[in-house]
Amino acid sequence: MSRKTILHMLTPLRQMSPFDVNMALDAGYDHVIPYTDVALADVTGLVQDAIFSRPPDAGTATGVFIAGRDTVLALDMIDAAKKAMVPPFGISVFADPAGSFTTAAAMVAKVEKALEKLHGRGLAGTKVAIFGATGVVGYCTAVISAKEGADVTLAGHDGVSRVGKIAEAIKARFGVTVKAADGSTDERKAALLQEAEVVLAAAKAGVRVITAEQLRSATNLLVAADVNAVPPSGIEGLAVNAKADKLGETSATGIGALTIGNLKYKTQSGLFKQMMGTEKPVVYDFQDAFALARSIEK
Repeated sequence: MSRKTILHMLTPLRQMSPFDVNMALDAGYDHVIPYTDVALADVTGLVQDAIFSRPPDAGTATGVFIAGRDTVLALDMIDAAKKAMVPPFGISVFADPAGSFTTAAAMVAKVEKALEKLHGRGLAGTKVAIFGATGVVGYCTAVISAKEGADVTLAGHDGVSRVGKIAEAIKARFGVTVKAADGSTDERKAALLQEAEVVLAAAKAGVRVITAEQLRSATNLLVAADVNAVPPSGIEGLAVNAKADKLGETSATGIGALTIGNLKYKTQSGLFKQMMGTEKPVVYDFQDAFALARSIEK
């Protein structure tokens, strides 16, 4: 008799996202159990309870999913879960706080595909400006893009202080360099847009960060992408269903939130399925999500 697949879903928040619960069940898990208000210090005990309650060969039938809204905390929880393993006991781990890991992966994969198809180039050496850079999606897109060789700038809507600290944290954790810039005024945004070849808008839902007027200064822009599906769009004139369509009065193309969301859905579902189908336990973060999203786009 085959073993039941069990997914333990951990979140530091008061509630587990129904989105993630539905995704896991639709991907094929037999049982999904949410744990809320989980602190970093709780991870070791929860993981060891999960691994020791089943035989070692049930590792791929048992998984831990890490949710929440904090990228750094999710990465720290992954590290804690890995350290909690006691070979030969082990289980699979996948983090996707607020869907940010798979959303960022899908966004960058879509942009990369558009650059290759329309301009015969990749991310390496491309000037990428990220607006909404203090959020979870912005953080992940910055790391993914920088690891692919892009020249990444984080635009701070409230000045350079917070994005500067994020840039330092990214350098310390991943060994890649990203720049921090002040994007707190229309003039400063316009200056950033004038230099950018790719613009990624990762601001909160319903927040417009770039207007059509500001886009007129983006004379070097090749591709823009926006993850905001709630009106108004993060980038004025970029439709939610845009699939590398012409963007307003610019010569650039735009990729909309629903187009990104479709790939995000496939990526999250695909990682859940991979967890259940591997011969040995696996650990997935946003870099693994990007690898899968990129393979889907090929």
